[in-house]
Amino acid sequence: MATQDSSVPMTSQGYQRLMEDLKRLKGVERPKVVQDIEEAREHGDISENAEFHAAKERQSLLDVQIRETEDRLARAQVIEIAKLSGDKVVFGATVTLADEDNGDKVVYQIVGDHEAEPKNGKISVSSPIARALIGKSVGDEIQVRTPTGVRTFELLRLEFVG
Repeated sequence: MATQDSSVPMTSQGYQRLMEDLKRLKGVERPKVVQDIEEAREHGDISENAEFHAAKERQSLLDVQIRETEDRLARAQVIEIAKLSGDKVVFGATVTLADEDNGDKVVYQIVGDHEAEPKNGKISVSSPIARALIGKSVGDEIQVRTPTGVRTFELLRLEFVG
């Protein structure tokens, strides 16, 4: 988790998704766990009641998840991507890259950590490839250290698509 006072960049879609998650956690998940605890408590002696202890553990994990989500939302720095422009890669940019080793083209949007879905072309701003891209312009060569070695890409296109 980031430091307490640092902002958390995210898209407006990412912010909405976090708000929906928080609503689900508080309005659906928490009441269900409370009900599970009450039902387990009704089974008698709680000192040896595995259902009770499992429900309490779920409640504890859920509370942590709620606190973390609330913290992210409180520190959110929502970036309106449609309002961005320029010729340098920044948070929210959508880039088209050519892999110089095999010629394959890939398209990525740089998003917040909790929004990343690499299979859907959304990469975290803190990922190695995004960090290598930040500040680059069309035509630049980008080298990224990956688990399989250093890969080289050419930045073909830069867009700001909301």
